[in-house]
Amino acid sequence: MSTTTSARHRTTAVRTAVRAALVAAGVTAALAVPAGAGAAATGAGDAPTRSAGCGTAAPQQPGDSVLRTLASGGRERTYQLHLPDGYRPDRAWPVVLVFHGRGNTGVGTEAFSGLDNLPAVVAYGNGVVGTGSGERQAWEGAPYAAEGVDDVRYTADLLDTLESDLCVDTRRVYATGKSNGAGFTGILACELSDRIAAIAPVSGAFYGTGHPTCTPTRPVPVIDFHGTGDVTIPYAGDADRGLPAIPDWVAAWAARNGCQAGPLVEDTAPDVTTSRWVGCRAGAEVTHVAVLGGGHTWPGQDSYSGGGYATHSIEAHEVMWEFLRDERLPQH
Repeated sequence: MSTTTSARHRTTAVRTAVRAALVAAGVTAALAVPAGAGAAATGAGDAPTRSAGCGTAAPQQPGDSVLRTLASGGRERTYQLHLPDGYRPDRAWPVVLVFHGRGNTGVGTEAFSGLDNLPAVVAYGNGVVGTGSGERQAWEGAPYAAEGVDDVRYTADLLDTLESDLCVDTRRVYATGKSNGAGFTGILACELSDRIAAIAPVSGAFYGTGHPTCTPTRPVPVIDFHGTGDVTIPYAGDADRGLPAIPDWVAAWAARNGCQAGPLVEDTAPDVTTSRWVGCRAGAEVTHVAVLGGGHTWPGQDSYSGGGYATHSIEAHEVMWEFLRDERLPQH
């Protein structure tokens, strides 16, 4: 058997296993998509809600990234702020909040993610040094997070700062992150669902320590990316470390959102399988992007993002934006 044929057979076997795991996770595939499935229709209800900062001069030049500070929980915290090219204070821009992996930084995530290319204000948060070996920044919800640090409050304070200093659309706030930061976006979806419209975790470490339950105030759209060959945060989970199997975590969000059909599976690239749950309450779809053989990496990485294989068949920032950009918080 040739090397190419052998690799093709391995990929087919992995793809089959991924499909079986997703179906077994508890949301049964449907033969037909219910009427009205998919994202909520766009229309008059999509008018932006302009923040208090609209009309205020920008604190930095469009296209630039600048390290900034804010006070939160009695600490001075930082974030890396990127304004898109063409930023104007008379237009309400969407916001993407980004949370790095353990031991990384906002600027480090900015370097490999491609998120600066999005037509949005992008704020890369910086965590607080946690426990364990080394001076490694981390986020709430992981067993190695710093004690007594409220990163949910930090996120709310960061949003308050962005809304007062910039012209943003408060209905179009999205959260993404890598590894520990991706796991933190899952907590934000549970606890700040009134301010964050949708999440896009990548290689997520979904420990949830200190957050055993998830009771969002509304269905939250989710697009999740994970490599099936990730040895840092295994696709099949790690019970000893409190990590769920990724198919189980995704299916739990589909159930929480009341999705009626799924997983609807498509082979979107030779090494990528995409599964969708649709017919969800309030149009809050759930999508899972499995990179076959993928490591603890960011799909389409511009520089090193973690160990193992990194696909370039897709660009995570482009795929997630296609999903996120039309999601909005309900009007009040």
